[in-house]
Amino acid sequence: MERARFLARWILAMVAVVALAACGSTTDDGGSGGGGGGGTAAGGLPKLAQKDSYTVCFPQTEENNPWRLAQTASIKAETAKRGWKLVYTNAASSAAKQVADVQSCIAQKVDVIWLPPREEKPLAVAVKSAKQAGIPVFLLDRNVDQSLAKAGEDYVAFIGSDFIEEGKRAADWLIKDTGGKANIIQLLGTSGASPANDRRKGFEDAIKGESGMKILASQDGDFNRDKGRQVMETLLRAHPNVDAVYAHNDEMAIGAIAALKAAGRKPGKDVTVVSIDGEKAALQAIVDGELGASVECNPRFGPKAAETTLAYAGGQTIAPKIINPDKFFDASNAKENIAAAY
Repeated sequence: MERARFLARWILAMVAVVALAACGSTTDDGGSGGGGGGGTAAGGLPKLAQKDSYTVCFPQTEENNPWRLAQTASIKAETAKRGWKLVYTNAASSAAKQVADVQSCIAQKVDVIWLPPREEKPLAVAVKSAKQAGIPVFLLDRNVDQSLAKAGEDYVAFIGSDFIEEGKRAADWLIKDTGGKANIIQLLGTSGASPANDRRKGFEDAIKGESGMKILASQDGDFNRDKGRQVMETLLRAHPNVDAVYAHNDEMAIGAIAALKAAGRKPGKDVTVVSIDGEKAALQAIVDGELGASVECNPRFGPKAAETTLAYAGGQTIAPKIINPDKFFDASNAKENIAAAY
């Protein structure tokens, strides 16, 4: 409750700040700006000057799973390769901390912010604060609430996967594998996060026309392996007739597999499990016959983020949504892809 009250107070305060700043702002290119280089680009976005090196802020949402670790490693490697300065922070799974991290980067007058928003609403307001400070923002892997902040107006672009399509691909595979008959437990990602919202929508929309596909229960596992295990243990007692699990990421799927085995069930035989991410442990679980399939969500954002930043600085028109191509792993190709997985 205290965290919720803090976020509510902060959002109200920042909305007021942004509104006041907007009333007193100008679009004159001679005006002062933040690290973005001053002035505005198309759509009123902050400009980014062309120069040899940039200071990039990367306020990571957390580092408690292989996907996040791989994303951070990619960002660090790319900025180091280009000789750019990286201001890195770890919000440790706290939206309030991530908001504060963005504010810290604004105070440091960085050139650009590469932001993976933990939650859609509070980080939308933080994005608008960066815009008012003259710092362009690129959203990586997660989006913000579009009613509060929009690509091409408040931030440059979203770079990431099509989460709705990921959910649909998981559903399509599960429908085919089960012959369109399954009693499903859905392990949801972090409440309020765009991947959780969209992966749920993609999956549920895809099974609407399948009368034999029934969701018994859906519960938040916070994209976390141990929480996924705990939630699965609880839901399994309430729904012993479950024969399929759809997890919004591999970590929760691996936790669910552990819970199923502890309860004497046989994942891959009497319970079919499908998930999203494509991490190494998941591919190994596919090889072991315990996980049916995993839709890849590519975490290696460094090169694309840098390329898009340079294109923006060069005056190129940037698409509001840049989608990374994702693979699909099942028993037909998991083994050959393990070595390259994260």
